[in-house]
Amino acid sequence: MAYTALYRKFRPLRFDDMVGQEAITRTLKNQVIAGRTGHAYLFNGGRGTGKTTSAKILARAVNCLNPQDGEPCNECEICKAALAGSLTDIVEMDAASNNSVDDIRSIRDEVNFLPTLAKYRVYIIDEVHMLSTGAFNALLKTLEEPPEHVKFILATTEPQKLPATILSRCQRFDFKKISNEDIAKRLKYVAKESNIEITEDAIKLISVLAEGAMRDALSILERCLQDGNNKIEIDLVKDLVGMPKLEFISKITESIFDYNLDQALENINIVLDQGKDVTNLIWELIKYIKDILVYKTSKKLDLYSSEEIKVIEELSEKISKERLLKIIYDLSECENNIKWSSQKSLMLQVEVIKLCSKESSEASATGLEDINNRITKLEQKIKDIGSMDFSKVEKNPENQPSSNANAQKVATTQKSEDNKKVDTSKIKGLDFWPKVIDTLKKSGKILVATNLLNTKLVEINDMTIGIIFINGLTPFVKTVLEKPENHTELVRLISTECGKTMQVKLLDSNDNIVKKKAEESALSEATKDLDISINIIDE
Repeated sequence: MAYTALYRKFRPLRFDDMVGQEAITRTLKNQVIAGRTGHAYLFNGGRGTGKTTSAKILARAVNCLNPQDGEPCNECEICKAALAGSLTDIVEMDAASNNSVDDIRSIRDEVNFLPTLAKYRVYIIDEVHMLSTGAFNALLKTLEEPPEHVKFILATTEPQKLPATILSRCQRFDFKKISNEDIAKRLKYVAKESNIEITEDAIKLISVLAEGAMRDALSILERCLQDGNNKIEIDLVKDLVGMPKLEFISKITESIFDYNLDQALENINIVLDQGKDVTNLIWELIKYIKDILVYKTSKKLDLYSSEEIKVIEELSEKISKERLLKIIYDLSECENNIKWSSQKSLMLQVEVIKLCSKESSEASATGLEDINNRITKLEQKIKDIGSMDFSKVEKNPENQPSSNANAQKVATTQKSEDNKKVDTSKIKGLDFWPKVIDTLKKSGKILVATNLLNTKLVEINDMTIGIIFINGLTPFVKTVLEKPENHTELVRLISTECGKTMQVKLLDSNDNIVKKKAEESALSEATKDLDISINIIDE
């Protein structure tokens, strides 16, 4: 007998067997009992939440010869034929591979024929959002006013891609993600029926990994059976899905807490050398650090042994809640950015370097509030200077000599700044530029590094760094450096060296952005401590 996958073998045959969708199944049962089933349904929800299963049960229920409380009996001639897949009156179509106008036209032509055995001809169209525009248009009239003997059940994971004209013709049911508790309960039932020995910890982990999809949970469970293990434990599940062991997660976390960069990178390399997935490693770190925060707050944790709880308690005493939140936030941001990077392990290592840097942690301890205050003050100063109309400033005879002297001083300063060339070598903290170019070379971005030779850095403001091209910024160089992946890498490397998020601008040697910055600085410096009005003399 051919092997049947667990998710197919244990596919629910009745509404009452459905997991986590009680509100929907109750409504559908009541419609069948009352004989008020609609002519078109739309089942929407994530993968593995029961859309197709519900469609099949509903198709049998409306055609069953002996329905029982809104459920199909699964024993009559119609039900058995439907379960065996030999009932031609229930048509299942995959819109992903049958999405043309001709496919829908064939349905439109068929609906006029009466069912062969069943009471209704039921069309189940899966992944309906994949239909072409022409196919949707061909379906419209049939979907709105089908013959009395025809019913449509559409299923999709992306209802926003369906035309409003289709949505308005269907009864819509939104299938929610299945809770971890419901998934765990179903896994225990499947394990018992299949004589599978599995630990409670392994069941809970599979439930979390399934992310609300029952089919994914059963698929993970089935993978665990392929090695011929008599007992499925949590370590086996972690190995199969590429998750690192808790021992290494704990060591990496402790190293970050202690600012021990060498130890943190060593343990990360060990985990990666074992073939573990970078995304799973970050996910495990976030989860473990979150659990430490929960324990520090409530002194309660599940899923951990007494020895593991003791380790978590020791770690929680080393760190403040504020830093725990900061680490979770930074790792979550790294996890989001890493999805679009081809250098995942490198990005993780850079993030860990930042987390193990005391200077970076102290700088970020002030939080976003300090940065926002600084930005607000800077914006206000710029606004004040920009709104000044020097030509209309009233002359103050009492302070005339002092005002004229200061005005002349400002003018002299501005002129000297105009004639002064930018000397970026004296700008504090920007001597890391050769190191950044060398890092780009080593990471394989030779073209980017080559185009950055003979360039210098200038600090435009607290949040922006400019790259000055001494020999001029050509269109080719600009195109290369403004590629999303190259620009992102430049921003990341410069931000890492600066210890905060920076913006990067490409400047031609003839640009006057830096000169304007110098003029503003001179004006601000000259007027900062003055309590008298300034007179501007027009010659």
